[in-house]
Amino acid sequence: MFIAPFAVLFALVFIIPIGFAAYLSLFQDKLIGGQVFVGLSNYIQLFGDAKFWNGVIRVMVFTAIQVPVMLIVAMSLAMALDSKRLHGTKFMRISVFLPYAVPAIVSTLMWGFMMGTKYGLIGNLNEAVGTSIDPFRPDTTMISIGIMITWAFTGYNMLIFYSALKAVPHELYEAAAIDGATEFQVVKMIKLPALRGSLVVTIIFSIIGTFQMFNEPQILSSMVSNSGITTYYTPNLYAYNLAFTGSQQGYAAALALVMAAITIAIAYVVQIRGMKDALE
Repeated sequence: MFIAPFAVLFALVFIIPIGFAAYLSLFQDKLIGGQVFVGLSNYIQLFGDAKFWNGVIRVMVFTAIQVPVMLIVAMSLAMALDSKRLHGTKFMRISVFLPYAVPAIVSTLMWGFMMGTKYGLIGNLNEAVGTSIDPFRPDTTMISIGIMITWAFTGYNMLIFYSALKAVPHELYEAAAIDGATEFQVVKMIKLPALRGSLVVTIIFSIIGTFQMFNEPQILSSMVSNSGITTYYTPNLYAYNLAFTGSQQGYAAALALVMAAITIAIAYVVQIRGMKDALE
């Protein structure tokens, strides 16, 4: 009885939606005959769907490049704040975190207007200098999206790292100073090991976040011409278009469940690897 409220809430927000999605994934909408039970056909079709795997690979490559860059920047900023050698650290902390408070739709519109070639900063630069810089060419669109996401989430990850550094006992720094440790040795022997646990957490959150990428390509596809963004640019965008413009709710549900399984598997591997490193 003590856990009954939690069990009910857990079932309402977790078990039932997943169960309903699994149920939907077993059906297909036919032009003649309406909704038809097809068993695992949606899953079999999905594993041979080149559009789906194209989006998965694109997101994986994006994650492998963007997440390390963002976390290195966030970690560097956290160490700079913790060094106590900077002036205006409170202002810097708030300034770097502030983009996280901007809704993703607003930040995408802002960056789209600024980096678009028809208007904004890049457009004005092209007119003034006579260049033809276009951040939203098909081969650079993902880089531009990476800049947007890095701008938005660096401050959030920086605060996680900064909190971990603040929890380091001050006696360790005093002992290192007495032993004549250099700043580099303090970073290597005290600060980096202290960040190991928070690094695993931020990697998992970042992987989940990038695998859910939707707002940026969805808005930019209608905002910028010739960006190379297709209806299957990311798995989430593909699922959305299948469900709401293609009327293939069953296939979209199967796609969503497979993507959830892939994300959970990668996050689990990262967590196990992180725990193993911590024990060593």
